[in-house]
Amino acid sequence: SKKQAEKAVHQKKEQSKTKCRKARRRHINLVAEFNHRQRKNIWLETHIWHAKRFHMVKKWGYCLGNSPTEKSYRACYRAMTKHCLLQDLSYYCCLELKGKENELLKQLARICSIDTGLTFQEACFLSGRFEGSLNLYRADRYPEDMLGPVTFIWKPRDGSENRQLWIWVHPALKQDILRELKEIFQCTEPEEICIAEPVTTSIQEGKQVEVVTSLGNKRKKEDKEGEKAVPVKKIIGDGTRDPFQSYSWIAQTTGITISDRSMEILRYRLIGPLSHSILTETLKAASVQTV
Repeated sequence: SKKQAEKAVHQKKEQSKTKCRKARRRHINLVAEFNHRQRKNIWLETHIWHAKRFHMVKKWGYCLGNSPTEKSYRACYRAMTKHCLLQDLSYYCCLELKGKENELLKQLARICSIDTGLTFQEACFLSGRFEGSLNLYRADRYPEDMLGPVTFIWKPRDGSENRQLWIWVHPALKQDILRELKEIFQCTEPEEICIAEPVTTSIQEGKQVEVVTSLGNKRKKEDKEGEKAVPVKKIIGDGTRDPFQSYSWIAQTTGITISDRSMEILRYRLIGPLSHSILTETLKAASVQTV
């Protein structure tokens, strides 16, 4: 029996050595670790890739890649002129408007002007085929009190008078523009009373740490998949949105809803002559079945 016990211990040591150091040192709860690191500044989904190659800065509630650590300017220029360069713009905030088309256009006309260029009601934008850009102002205050530049895109028509509009704003302008939109559409009531809670609160994290330390060294604690496990990231809210506050509002009179979709809809920019062909090869059209 003594020999068998020694043999079992020896086999256990051999098994632990087979896994790489990274797998042996993996945090016991990856979701808790990722959320803990992002308490003050939210990460984009490409954060780890950037963190290994860029100097990171903390801006607008996010942790963003600012400048490369290596001299890659020529490579980026070459990609832009001959191939394709991808940028992660997911830190831009997305505000979603839903409601009747004429009601949306009527109020949106108050915060922009045709003197500055094409607006929300232009036919090419209204069809949903093109993305538009313009400057927004406080309601009925043009040319004074400019809020800032935005880009927007309409969801293509589906035969209904109800439409869907996405407005993309810089995080520094988000609160002012959201406040103005809520005011002109009179969206004061939260659409949903129930508010999503973060995956792990500080109390829960404290309990987890206590459990781990009582079991032994947490660094050597491993998950079931070991080195094959992929880190999971689940974040509620973003750098400009409090997770405990409502993020969707409705107007009782018109039924128009405004939703804050920041960090729910990701945004990437592709620059270069091969951008279109890369998109074509990457994205496959879904087969739409009409009932």
